[in-house]
Amino acid sequence: MGVAAVVFFRAEDKEAGRRLAARFGADCLDASAVATAKAREQSAFFARAVGAEAVLMVVDAEGLHLRSAGPDALTVRVDFAAAALRYRRLHGGGRDEAIAKAVGLRSGVFPEVLDATAGLGGDAFVLAGLGCRVRLHERSPEVHALLEDGLRRRREGGDEELRRILDRMALAPAGDAGLALEGGQTDVVYLDPMFPQRRTRAQVRKEMQVFHRLVGEDPDADALLPAALRAARYRVAVKRPRIAPALAGPAPSHVLEGKRNRFDIYAKRRLPDGLGR
Repeated sequence: MGVAAVVFFRAEDKEAGRRLAARFGADCLDASAVATAKAREQSAFFARAVGAEAVLMVVDAEGLHLRSAGPDALTVRVDFAAAALRYRRLHGGGRDEAIAKAVGLRSGVFPEVLDATAGLGGDAFVLAGLGCRVRLHERSPEVHALLEDGLRRRREGGDEELRRILDRMALAPAGDAGLALEGGQTDVVYLDPMFPQRRTRAQVRKEMQVFHRLVGEDPDADALLPAALRAARYRVAVKRPRIAPALAGPAPSHVLEGKRNRFDIYAKRRLPDGLGR
C-alpha cells in the first residue's frame, strides 16, 4: 500500500519531510495549520487531503511515526526504550523464553541470527538483549525507515546498557527477504512473515492496525523457507500464529507452542558449544 504522504508540523522538519517523501514516492504535506489542533480536527484535515483510509508518515520532534489518517488516529513508532520492551528486558524469561529456545540460544551458545522479516524489530531486540548478534532485513521502505530512526535515536540518547544491545543489531539496506537470504550463510535464520489479519479487528492490538494496513500480508512467505534452509548453518525458526498452517515445504523438526503463537523449528544440525563467544 505505501504511505499516502509524509507529514510535517514544524518548519524545521520541512526538509526532512521532503527527503522522505521523495524516498517513498509520496506527497509531502504541510500540516502546520493544525499543529496545535485537537486530534479530531487533525484527522479531518488529513482525511480531506489524502482520504480517511490512508497511512501517513509523520516527522516530528521525536523522530518518525506512522499514523492513520482517519479519526482513530492510530500511531506506530519504533522505540527500543519503550516501557514494554524495558520491562521484558529486565523481567522477561531470559534463555527460557520461547524465542530464545527457538533460535537455539543456551548457556555459552549465542548464534548469529538473520531476521529476514524484521518488522518493527521487537523480536530482534529481544534476541540481541539475550546476547545474539542479529542482522535485520525489512523490505518495506517505510518500516525500514522507522527501524533506522529508532536505532539512531536510542544509539544517540539511550542508556549504556541499551546502546550495548543495539550495537548487536545491524540493519541491512531495505530489500526483499529472498535476496537477503541469498547473500551468504548465517547460524540461524528467523522468519516471522505477516499472516492475514484476523477477521475481528478488536483481536489485533490497536496500534498495530495501521502497521497491518501499510504492509499487508506476505503472499510469498512459503517461498522464503527453501531459501532460509540454504542460508542457515544450523536451523531455521519460523514464528506463526498458533492456529496457522506451517509454511509449505518440509515438516518442522519440532514445534514450540504458546498461547497465541508457536515456533516451527527446522533443525539442520546441533549448534556447537561456544558458538558466538
